[in-house]
Amino acid sequence: MKWYSLLALYLLFWTFTFFLVLPWGVKTSAEAGEPLVPGQAPSAPHAPMLKRKVVVTTLLSAVFFLLFWANWELGWITREQFFALFFDPAKPRP
Repeated sequence: MKWYSLLALYLLFWTFTFFLVLPWGVKTSAEAGEPLVPGQAPSAPHAPMLKRKVVVTTLLSAVFFLLFWANWELGWITREQFFALFFDPAKPRP
């Protein structure tokens, strides 16, 4: 696989992982016991901790991507095995 394909896949893994990590540990101002700032939505996070979430996202997406790459290179789960999980192997694939 070419380096730019690997980079594009890693960025997809990173983006997907970021949206998974984004809601972790979010507390509203009401949950944190702090008053709302004028104009602030009641559902807005009090402290979003984005730097921590970027670091966690980078680490998790690296692990996910390395597992994907290792499977691609070593063939742990083949395409036929994957489709057999969801479709009857006796019937032709759609």
